[in-house]
Amino acid sequence: MSVVKINVLTVPAEQRETLEKRFAARAGSVENSDGFEWFELLRPVEGTDTYLVYTRWRAEEDFQAWMNGSMKAAHGGGEGGDGAPKQKPAASGSTLWSFEVVQQAAPKNG
Repeated sequence: MSVVKINVLTVPAEQRETLEKRFAARAGSVENSDGFEWFELLRPVEGTDTYLVYTRWRAEEDFQAWMNGSMKAAHGGGEGGDGAPKQKPAASGSTLWSFEVVQQAAPKNG
């Protein structure tokens, strides 16, 4: 079954808009990766400054291939893709949670 990766980002209130704009600008960067199944950016509603970045993958190997390939290229190095200085992160902290999907359900049609 699939694996789920949840990146837990601590985002100060003044950086929320920046974070959301950056994710909107990267639309499509993970969707074409082999084994990618789903993505959601979850905004906190109340009582926390923590965003959740939910991705679902066919297998751990697919996630690792993305991490070591296009994700690393997009986030690595000291410069942006156009040679400009790298942007300061919008999040002040990050933790990666990993899960295996052991049960799932979908709406029943009918």
